[in-house]
Amino acid sequence: LKDLSFENPNPLTAYKSTTEKPNIKVDVNTVVKKLPDKAFEVTLDIKTEAKSKDDKVAFIAEVSYAGIFTLNKIPEDQEKPLLLIEAPRMLFPFARNVLAETTRDGGYPPLMLNPIDFGALYQKQMAAQQQNQKKN
Repeated sequence: LKDLSFENPNPLTAYKSTTEKPNIKVDVNTVVKKLPDKAFEVTLDIKTEAKSKDDKVAFIAEVSYAGIFTLNKIPEDQEKPLLLIEAPRMLFPFARNVLAETTRDGGYPPLMLNPIDFGALYQKQMAAQQQNQKKN
């Protein structure tokens, strides 16, 4: 666990008896940092923001969860998919658990994120990069 933040700007709204579910926005980002000896630090950043129907922020929770991955005997052209698909896939369950426990400890039901298809995210990112290259 690299970093954890939980903000509860309107704590009384968590305890109001209401059946409405908050609108929850989730942003996911993966950052890769090269280390010596074919090692890489991969950080999975997840930011969540929950708002009530009247647009009041219920909570903001952010987690940065990292792992160090060593890629021996991996062809260079296969490093990027491994680091941006497989590494975050391995980190996700741990980051998800930290996020669920943090929101529960903050007085809300545990926020259980659905599994993320990192392969689809990678493909989308590669397609966007190709589009940008064609424009330039």
